[in-house]
Amino acid sequence: MIHVRRLGHASFSTPDLEGQAAYYSDVLGLRIVAREKDRAFLACRTGLEAIALERGDEVALKRLSFQVAPDSDFAAIGKELGELGIKSERRSGISPGIADALVFTDPKGTLIELFADYKFIADDGVQAVITPLKLGHVAYRVTDVQAVTQFYTDVLGFRVSDWRDTTFSFLRCNTDHHTVNFVVDPKPQLHHIAFEVKDWPEIHRACDFLAKNKIQLVWGPARHIIGHNIAAYHRNSDYVRVELFCEMDLMKDEALGYFDPRPWHQDRPQRPKVWPKDTMRNYWGFASHGTFPGYP
Repeated sequence: MIHVRRLGHASFSTPDLEGQAAYYSDVLGLRIVAREKDRAFLACRTGLEAIALERGDEVALKRLSFQVAPDSDFAAIGKELGELGIKSERRSGISPGIADALVFTDPKGTLIELFADYKFIADDGVQAVITPLKLGHVAYRVTDVQAVTQFYTDVLGFRVSDWRDTTFSFLRCNTDHHTVNFVVDPKPQLHHIAFEVKDWPEIHRACDFLAKNKIQLVWGPARHIIGHNIAAYHRNSDYVRVELFCEMDLMKDEALGYFDPRPWHQDRPQRPKVWPKDTMRNYWGFASHGTFPGYP
């Protein structure tokens, strides 16, 4: 089995390459580390790549990159995928930080780029109002959440952190409560992307900064119940929902099997489980009176 270690960057097509590059750099605080006529790469100030943009006719998530262990044997991984009926190929020059990758397609049609070695982006010393630590997770709407969840667990080595009844799965590949989420929807499409920031005061500052740039929140600030992260959501000009979050549940020891205890947990200890359908969206904050479906 492949064992994914972390999420790398997400690649999007956009009709407005210039506008999106400006949003991710000037508003969200990422750094443009490579720019071509029809493509741009942006990284967090920590040196981790986060977003790749390419000019296209529609707004769509095209690719996701995931890092595996540095000593991974791509030939062996490719053979393993082939035995499962999954075609893969080696590609080079994926991004400024990724020279080599094994590429294949997941069940929802997203191209997956597995990489083992990564070259961190140098710090340019520039400070930003919002300073994401990393691209934290990507959530996607799918028609068959069970099948997609099984692919990510059985093929890529993800573990299920939680389910919200049978329609919303939260999967982890490291200590973070979730790195990918899948929710049932008749129309497959991106649900949201999320960036981790340092703490709640930074989310507070970010909300003020977004408002100053005439970007209104669509949800939050609030503390979720599933995952328990503090989160605030907005949409960029491509109508992509973007979450800023901190204080997510952490599974620091897989053998113990519970998330690192926190005062706001509902269970003692808080273990992965199936939450009932009527679970509230949030522990506190906007929409803490409702359930998951129906928010804008």
